[in-house]
Amino acid sequence: MPKKLSHYDRAGRARMVDVSPKAATDREAEASAFVEMKPAVLQALPRNPKGDPLEVARLAGIMAAKRTSELIPMCHPLALSHVDVDMRLCENGVAITSKVKTRAETGVEMEALVAATVAALTIYDMTKALDKGIEIRQVVLESKSGGKSGDYRRQRKP
Repeated sequence: MPKKLSHYDRAGRARMVDVSPKAATDREAEASAFVEMKPAVLQALPRNPKGDPLEVARLAGIMAAKRTSELIPMCHPLALSHVDVDMRLCENGVAITSKVKTRAETGVEMEALVAATVAALTIYDMTKALDKGIEIRQVVLESKSGGKSGDYRRQRKP
């Protein structure tokens, strides 16, 4: 049977999926994003007059994950049991990973994606004075576990 989009009713109107019949299970998701920037911007990160861009971005990502249902109309409000956002400096930018966990009737993929995206946007905000050409790239779901649809792990392209 082909998969269908669950956020539409029979008339084609957007709807919130009713998850009340589903059992609460452990759910986990990991997402990533990359902020590409020039070496000069990377070197200036420790001297940012607004504060440490990576720490501010980490906190923004955590806060955003907790507010996903306020940003994405059909997302369910979830009690998150854990949110972690990590940054790694690379030669051409900042690699961001987010991990989110809960025990609920629905997954936390959107929370992980929102965390990574808002962390990336925060880095842009904190560094845009140095270069407006900074690019946010490769916002992707890396993995998810739990729920009826089973586990998912992103396949890396060669």
